[in-house]
Amino acid sequence: MTPHMLATALVLTVSSASAQHTHAAGGATETGQSQFAAIAEIVELLLADPSTDWSMVKIDALREHLVDMDNVTARASVETKIAGETVTFVVTGIGATTLSVQRMATAHAPMLQKDTGWPVEVQPVANGVRMSVGSPDAGTLEQILGLGFHGLMTIGAHHQQHHMMIALGHTPH
Repeated sequence: MTPHMLATALVLTVSSASAQHTHAAGGATETGQSQFAAIAEIVELLLADPSTDWSMVKIDALREHLVDMDNVTARASVETKIAGETVTFVVTGIGATTLSVQRMATAHAPMLQKDTGWPVEVQPVANGVRMSVGSPDAGTLEQILGLGFHGLMTIGAHHQQHHMMIALGHTPH
C-alpha cells in the first residue's frame, strides 16, 4: 500500500468511526459528499473483514471510478433519438468527461443487457458514445425513454459489489 493510500485509509477510518460514534449518540449520520461517503462505506467494510488483503486494495482506483460516475451524471450531454423500437442515446462530453462517458457506457452496457434482456449496443463517437437500446414492445419503449440514459445506467444492483471489486484491485467488467 502506498503512503497516499494508507493516509487515505486512515483518514476515512477516523471519519467513518467518528460518523458511527456520532450516529450512536443520535447525531449526524451523513459522512459528507457522496463520493467520500461511497469510499467511506467500502473502507468500513474492508476494515471489518479480517481477510482483507491490503496489498490488493486500491482505493484510488475506486475514487477514479467515482469521478467517472460524477462526470457522466453531471457533465455529459445526452441527445435521444427514436427509430422504430430502438432508442439511441448520443452521449458526449468535453475533456475528461469524454473518457468517462466511454468507460462508463462501455462497462455498463453488458450489465444493462443482462439485467433487462434488451439488446444494447455501444459505439464510440467523437467526444463520447452512441448507445442503442432495443425494445420488445411499446410499453418497454416508454420505460426506456422515461429512464433515459442516466436512469438506464443505474439498472442492476451491482454498484456496491462493483465498487468493492475496484477497491480490491480487480477489473469488475
